[in-house]
Amino acid sequence: QGPFIKVNIGALPSDLMEAELFGAEKGAFTGANSQRIGRFEAADKGTLFLDEIGNLSLAGQMKLLRVLQTGEFERLGSNTSLTSNARVVCATNANWPDLIKQGLFRQDLWFRLNVVELHLPPLNQRMADIVPLAKHFIGKEFQLSLESEHYLQRQTWPGNVRELQNACERAKVFAE
Repeated sequence: QGPFIKVNIGALPSDLMEAELFGAEKGAFTGANSQRIGRFEAADKGTLFLDEIGNLSLAGQMKLLRVLQTGEFERLGSNTSLTSNARVVCATNANWPDLIKQGLFRQDLWFRLNVVELHLPPLNQRMADIVPLAKHFIGKEFQLSLESEHYLQRQTWPGNVRELQNACERAKVFAE
């Protein structure tokens, strides 16, 4: 029932990560012309979705670990603690054990995040999902022929759902 806030960690420059997740006070850095709430504050009593969490810097991981452990954080440029009671959901295509072995991801953070792990197999291992996804991507103004459905199911889809979505967009552009 609460807010659903999304953050693409992979697209965040590491120097803006803290302000983006925890917020910033006016004047905290050059260009901070007003107070800005962070994603944790915005997601309070809701869900915070951290996409591409495997790309988070080690410094960012330390800060994330603290807020996950205590629920407390400070806006950049502030010494006042705020709290957030947000459900945190993360996604990555990275291999957790490899990142941890290489020292690129903190094992204690992984233990904190890994309450429930859902492994989503690649699209080519979920054949029953291909046609419904394609129909969703092309929308109600277009239809798939039976031949097209069979064609889509014969593809290997190394780019998974994003590749299928782009193929559908391309087909819509060239459709008669």
